Amino acid sequence: MRILICEDSVLLREGLIRLLEDAGHEIVAALPDAAGLDAAVAESSPDLCILDVRLPPTFTDEGVRAALRLRAARPDLAVLVLSQYVEERYASDLIAGKGGALGYLLKDRVADVAEFVETVARIGGGATVFDPEVVAQLLGRRSLDAKMRRLTDRESTVLSLVAEGRSNQAIAQTLHITEGSVEKHITSVFAKLELEQDDSGNRRVLAALAHLEHGGHAPQTGTGAPR
Repeated sequence: MRILICEDSVLLREGLIRLLEDAGHEIVAALPDAAGLDAAVAESSPDLCILDVRLPPTFTDEGVRAALRLRAARPDLAVLVLSQYVEERYASDLIAGKGGALGYLLKDRVADVAEFVETVARIGGGATVFDPEVVAQLLGRRSLDAKMRRLTDRESTVLSLVAEGRSNQAIAQTLHITEGSVEKHITSVFAKLELEQDDSGNRRVLAALAHLEHGGHAPQTGTGAPR
């Protein structure tokens, strides 16, 4: 996969380059700020763009604004945003924005090399992945709307795990239930959220975004009998 990195920290930028190249990816550009980002993307045509939330010169929301701009202009470009802390407003802006595959991870996740490399591959392959801590905070501070209140506790837990970007197999292993049960729960979620099959067939993403946007129960994977 062709990857462009935009990160002001020299140590993290160089670390990402080494880590991703070792994983077999090609780094087409590595920038310290967003000043030349659009030109670099146009010239190098990356498959994935990794951006820090806070970039020079103000270190506020340059990375988020750049991510929103890139996603709107290039729906085929996967974008992974890295943040030092959970910043709900920025995560919400990205969720609401148009675009393709999207990731929002805390920088601590980079320390787990295997997990980070796997997540990069999933986002590059079209998945939408949010850090579990980001998901938990977004869910914890939003009230339930009428559609979300239709979900059972188990369906809410399954949907929370879907919002984290987990596959049916991973959800089944986490909850100690069969993949068939996971599929039934997800089908029920689609029905209760009134998500009809569309041309893209991407109801999982629509359901996850609805969960993040309107609230729900944070996953409590250690409790409750399988059903």
